[in-house]
Amino acid sequence: MIDCEASGPCPQFGSLISFGAVVIEPSLDRQYRSPCIRPDCDAFDPAAYAAIGMSRADHLGNVQCNLADAIASFAGWVANLDADRVVFWSDNPAFDWQWINHGFATAGIANPFGHSARRLGDLYAGLERKPANTQGWKKYRQTPHDHDPLNDALGNAEAMLAILGKHGMAGWTE
Repeated sequence: MIDCEASGPCPQFGSLISFGAVVIEPSLDRQYRSPCIRPDCDAFDPAAYAAIGMSRADHLGNVQCNLADAIASFAGWVANLDADRVVFWSDNPAFDWQWINHGFATAGIANPFGHSARRLGDLYAGLERKPANTQGWKKYRQTPHDHDPLNDALGNAEAMLAILGKHGMAGWTE
């Protein structure tokens, strides 16, 4: 499960600030938190910062590395998972995947997730047999959704495990 925080709607109109990832398994103890990433473009949306309780000055004051280095570190973490296949899950893959894919392209590293992603809300709606109910899953989060990307990824992973358990699919992720 992956979550991203960014300073705009998409690459070139903002920059990836940070991201978090959690392996969807019962222990939820394999986690990754990126460092705060230096903006890779000058464009940003003040409203994007406001939505996550940050300003451009806060972002610049906390920078720890550039995008390529952050992604190289993440690529190493993913490789060390020793998985036959990794799947990109998110609460909003249309947003999150683009940032991660842009990062891999910027770093010149093949995206281990490929060119597809899965949306937690769609899984929930399908299992509930209510195609329009793509938001009801959020009640299964335990970790508060606070725009810390690791906390958000963890809460989403908790929800996914609860949903799978509810539908008799607890071992599905193994």
